[in-house]
Formats: sequence, structure tokens, C-alpha cells
Amino acid sequence: MQDHNIPSIAEANLNLQGVYVLVRSPLNVPVENHKVSNAFRLKQALHTIEFLRERKARVILISHIGREEQETLAPVYEALQEYFPLSFCPEITGAQATSMRNSMQDGDVLLLENLRRDPRETEDDAGFAQELAALADVYVNDDFAASHRAHASLSAICALLPSYAGLSFLQEYTELSKVMHPPHPALFILGGAKFETKMPLVEKYLDIYDDIFIGGALANDFFKAKGYEIGDSLVSSASLADSALLAHPKIKLPVDVVVVKDGVSRVTTPDAILPKEVILDIGPRSIAELESSIMRARTILWNGPMGNYEHGYPDQTLALARLIAASEAYSVVGGGDTVAAIESLDLNAQYSFLSTAGGAMLTFLELGSLPALDALQRSHN
Repeated sequence: MQDHNIPSIAEANLNLQGVYVLVRSPLNVPVENHKVSNAFRLKQALHTIEFLRERKARVILISHIGREEQETLAPVYEALQEYFPLSFCPEITGAQATSMRNSMQDGDVLLLENLRRDPRETEDDAGFAQELAALADVYVNDDFAASHRAHASLSAICALLPSYAGLSFLQEYTELSKVMHPPHPALFILGGAKFETKMPLVEKYLDIYDDIFIGGALANDFFKAKGYEIGDSLVSSASLADSALLAHPKIKLPVDVVVVKDGVSRVTTPDAILPKEVILDIGPRSIAELESSIMRARTILWNGPMGNYEHGYPDQTLALARLIAASEAYSVVGGGDTVAAIESLDLNAQYSFLSTAGGAMLTFLELGSLPALDALQRSHN
């Protein structure tokens, strides 16, 4: 039964045989040495692709990858061949893309090259959206993780084709909507960096959640505002010096941290950091103190690692992942490093939902919508 106002391809009851369906798919995956190093998003993308293939649609996949426009989806093409046969076009639009499109049979899949090789994509250019739309009869957005961007393949295109959400997109929307109205006690754990972008989210969720634990580099901003020495630790441009957040009873901070100087690490309290030391993880006592809140919680929302996960400081992020997995809470997690930690421990099945989204998850939790979601809804009004 439909209990949302998002047009869904699964609920549209369309005859898709022979229909060209353009799918904005979540294929922005990490690549190392020309190989996909983590296939989590690809596996999420399969649900919609298989749904369309089973109905004999002609599926044209589009996506961006990486941050540089010269990056290629060729490694993604190689990785997807493990799951189903497909073709790869080294162009996005133009003569070769049109030719390969015209030779498709029912149930075929064609992957086009990285959308961001064309600068008009990020400009939400109507002309580029028109070129993409000319390839298809129906458009499906299955890329929730990119939907906080108003780009041509996410926004402008919705005005040009019958437009629907994919299965993965709809699941993201449904699960993230649940944690916006959580069963209590509810615990929000927020890590990573860039507090200036996350402050509105923290302020909003103080009214919704019982406790908010701030870890990762975000905690450094609180330590600095409290007047502690933070050495050469990463901080954001936000100043919390006069913020009511500093003394808010719902906000919990690490009680110990791992610091490093000249290659030597130690665990210390936040008020005993020395000049030139760098905070690179929270400490084990912080995790131990979190345990009672985790075991008591009925809802746990977690985004962002507790330390510099990518550069060799994963310990407390992994410890936290184990604790939440062992809890009976409804647990929703997002952010690349956070999900990678859970996957590395093979704990995926112990969580209620793992989101493919990082920035889009935080934007949706803050605003309750996304530019690409708005475009989908407008197309049906």
C-alpha cells in the first residue's frame, strides 16, 4: 500500500516491455587501481535494474563517479558484469550513444560514461537534460545519494519525461523518514568533520532525540570553544564560543581522545592535550560510556566515523559498530566510512538499514526533502 507521495516505478503499473528507461543509478563507488574497491552501492542499484530487466525494459544507466571530470565509469562496467550482461558507451550523448541505444533489445542494459564529463550536468542545463531525455521514454531516479544536487540528470530532466523514483531511492526515503520520528529513547551519533554544515542538523535534532553524541573532528570544535588546547587538530570554520550547544544537557562529548605527535600516540582527556598534538580518534572510555545509552536506545541514528578512519585510526569507529550491532535498537547508518566499517566487520545484517547516502542523508534529515526529490514530485503535480 502506498503511504508516501513519491511517484514510484514499482507502483506505476506501466507496461515496460520495449520501453527505453533512463535510470540515474547510484554508481559513484570507490575505485582503486582501476577496480571497484567497495560494491555496496552497486548491490543497492541492482534492485531497480533487475526490476526493469524482468519487465523487458531497455535500461540505460547514467551516473557520475568521483570528483574529477576525467574519471570513468569503465571499472563500474567491469564490476556490473558479475551481475548481468551490459554494454558500455564511452560517451554520454551524441552519435555513438544514440547508435548503441538504437541497437538495444528488450531486457538489455547500456551504461553511459560519467555524466560530469559534460560541464552542463552540474549546471542543471536544460539543453543537456534534453539530450539525455531524447534517449528514453521514461526516467527513474534511483540515486538518493546524489539527490541533494540540482543537476541536469536529477532535476531538469524530470520536466521532460514521465519520472519515477527507483526501488533503492524509495527505501532510502522510507527508512530515513522513520528516524525523523523515532521511538524513544533515541540516540543520534554524529561524527566526521565540517561542523559548520551540521550545526543546523544538531540544533533540530536536540528537539527530536534524547541524546546526541558528537565524535570525530566535530568534537574538536567543542573542545576549542571550551578553551582546551587542541594542538594541530582539525577544526571547522564554525565558532561555538557563545553557543548554547556547549552546555546543552543532551549533547555528549568524548571523555578521552587518541592524540599523535611525531608518530607517537597516546590516550588522554580532552583538557590535557599538548601543543602540536593532533586528535585522530576518540578514546576507549568514550565508547564504554556510550554503551549504556546504546543498549537502552530504541532508535539509533549514526552518521560519520569517530576518528580519521581512512588514515589508519579506525579503532573506536569499529568498536562503536560492534556495540550498535549488538543492540536491539532500530539502527540506521549512513556515510561512506561508517558503512565501510560495518562492512569490514561483516555486520550489515545486524543493522536495520544502511544508507548509500552521506551528504544527501544529512540534508534530508535536516530539511525533510532534497532538490531531486522536489523535482520528482513537481513532475507529477
